[in-house]
Amino acid sequence: MNLTTLQYRIKDSTASKKLVVLGYSCNFVWNYCNQVNQESWKKFGKPLSAFDLNKLTASCAKELGLHSQTVQAVCEEYAKSCKQHKKRKLNWRSRKKSLGWIPFKGVGVKVSSDTVSYNGHKFRFWLSRSIASKVRFGSFCQDSKGNWFVNFVIEQAEIVREKNGRQVGIDLGLKTLATLSDGVEFNRENLTKKYELKLAVAQRANKKKRVTAIHAKIKNKRKDWNHKISTAIVNEYDKIAVGNVSSLKLKKTRMAKSVSDAGWSDFKVMLGFKAVRLGVEMKEVNESFSTVTCSTCLQRTGPSGLSALGVRDWVCSCCGTSHLRDVNAAKNILQFSVRGI
Repeated sequence: MNLTTLQYRIKDSTASKKLVVLGYSCNFVWNYCNQVNQESWKKFGKPLSAFDLNKLTASCAKELGLHSQTVQAVCEEYAKSCKQHKKRKLNWRSRKKSLGWIPFKGVGVKVSSDTVSYNGHKFRFWLSRSIASKVRFGSFCQDSKGNWFVNFVIEQAEIVREKNGRQVGIDLGLKTLATLSDGVEFNRENLTKKYELKLAVAQRANKKKRVTAIHAKIKNKRKDWNHKISTAIVNEYDKIAVGNVSSLKLKKTRMAKSVSDAGWSDFKVMLGFKAVRLGVEMKEVNESFSTVTCSTCLQRTGPSGLSALGVRDWVCSCCGTSHLRDVNAAKNILQFSVRGI
């Protein structure tokens, strides 16, 4: 069995107002955890565990209008985040800057058709797809435009897909966002560049809602493209190797806008969980020297350096093989995964 998250948009504005108030209560619990955790570090030199935070916040759920397990979920998420990021203090959650978030566990909600009941409140949502099994846990969350969504995490049976034995290497880039080792290329328009004029006009006019709407549109279009392409790839191949290109390093260069628009990290995450769902093997490999190494004779004879970034095809001086830069890199990434590099 696999865990799958289903997201649905909450319908009416009245429900959204109730969720905003509940979100403020969750922020209060989070900020309380942040405060007492700092005090624990000062007095005892150690953090508070989720168990400690649950004891300190016991019996406050009714006054805050929350389900008791929501308070526990906030405490557990706070303790987990502190440990994961190795920090003594996390960011405070404020009304203006933090998006609404209300976690819950399966026993704390009741789902009936297109309605979810939570702690005496009923919220209707757009039932875009059926809920096949019992809800394990989930959350209400808010996007940058103020819309509310409900997320249900359910158990879903593993999808058995017939194996075809096909393998592929993927080279992620800027000119072509994803190039496969068999020569297939996936690309889309630069969304940041497409909307930069509209965004600049809205920013100069100080239209904050318009700016938020444009950013949300860019994000949704990028997410939609990543979902479609990652689905197409995992449905076609049994083994996927992708390069470990880092967007964090390249964001510090003059290519920062293009790197952000490419969305490599989200694309790899989507490939990963979809591969697990379908039983496809996915591996992220070190792609160092993949562009300058000949995929035929494995000699580093390709054009290297910043001045050679514009060279898109080249001929190996050792074996005479003609290469397309990105396809050659994808072939090498696949070979590196087989050889365990």
